[in-house]
Amino acid sequence: MQELEKNLNGNGLRIGMVQSRFNPEVCEGLMASCRAELVRLGVSDDDITLATVPGALEIPVALLHMADSEKYDALIALGAVIRGDTYHFEVVSNESARGVNDVQLACGVPIANAILTTDTDDQALARISIKGAEAAQAAIEMANLLRELA
Repeated sequence: MQELEKNLNGNGLRIGMVQSRFNPEVCEGLMASCRAELVRLGVSDDDITLATVPGALEIPVALLHMADSEKYDALIALGAVIRGDTYHFEVVSNESARGVNDVQLACGVPIANAILTTDTDDQALARISIKGAEAAQAAIEMANLLRELA
């Protein structure tokens, strides 16, 4: 049996990130953590493109345009949806996740989804370092895997 190994070498990969501007402290922390991990894993800072959008619901359409451009080996969605007092939390959480996955499947470009969905600001802030880095790792791993499968 041939087993394809996990490959976290980011050299030569082009990565696009879409970051929500809503909940800025959390989203900027996610982006900083993600960017630092991408660079640590060998992605050139010149090969990282960041687009910002108003909120989590706008992330999928920006990802779609990036994927359609064929400029990127992988994409990353960065955002934070923090529970409030209304049903809006569920709508935004579910629809942003569905939209990200729909783009990924329609375009064949891997997308690491780091749109946090938490009950409190403190929960979101506690996750930014880990989730940002994990998104970078997932994007690189999937870009390399798809190249190897091609």
